[in-house]
Formats: sequence, C-alpha cells, structure tokens
Amino acid sequence: MRKFAIVLVMSLCAGLAFSQTGQTRYVAVQNTALKSSAGFFARDLRTLSFGDAVTLVRDNGKWSQVQVGNQTGWVASSNLSARRVVLPSSSSVSSVEIALAGKGFTPEMELEYRNSGLDYSIVDQMEQIEVPQDDLFRFISDGRLFTGE
Repeated sequence: MRKFAIVLVMSLCAGLAFSQTGQTRYVAVQNTALKSSAGFFARDLRTLSFGDAVTLVRDNGKWSQVQVGNQTGWVASSNLSARRVVLPSSSSVSSVEIALAGKGFTPEMELEYRNSGLDYSIVDQMEQIEVPQDDLFRFISDGRLFTGE
C-alpha cells in the first residue's frame, strides 16, 4: 500500500510538471536572451522583448525551454509570466515601468528610494554597458570559470 501511495504522489507531481507544457508565456522584462542551453553563459540565439509570446516546452525551475516560431531555446523562468501585460495606447507608462511593477517595484517604492538620497544615474550608466559575447566567453575561459547554471 505504501508503494502505491508513493507511486501515486510521484505520478501527480510529474503530471503537474508536464501539464504546463504547450502553454503560452510572455516576456515580462524589457529584453531577455533566448539561450542555446539552460545557463547564464550559454550562447544567445536571439533577443526577446517585453510582451513577446513564447510556447513553454518544459520548465526546470530556474530555466524554461520555450519555442518562438520555429526556434527553441532557454529563457530564465523569472523573465516569463503566465499573464500578458499590455500597455493601453493612450498610456504614458513605459514598458520598463510595467516590467518593474511586475517584479514588485512600485512608484511608491521608487519614490521612497529616491527620497533616501540614492543616485540611480550610476545604475542607468551600468545598464548601458554592453560586453560582446565573444569577449565574455573569452573572459570565462581565461578565468577558468564555470559556465553557470
């Protein structure tokens, strides 16, 4: 009887894991890379933008394998949402603000941080830095770093 209960629980868990496949997910950040494998240092296949629809192939927790058109790759699961957020055409809210709100960063929280004297201009400058992927891979190789998860 105990073996039956264990098999039943494992079957239900597997069913839940696979029941989400084939469902549509939406990019919930301004931009994210579709990667060749599940790992931060994996090669970029293409860039996906806020609101882009993808089809979930499988989810392994931190990474989701998705299909976009005829291309399959991996995206950080935290960059996807089951719900699509759409900006009204008359809205003055940017996609960046919507993405931040989706992550829990509210206008009130931003105001609180600004009033505390924090300077975000440095963060804005850092976000503009782009390192060519070949340079990044050379750095990882030369430094004998792990390729990431």
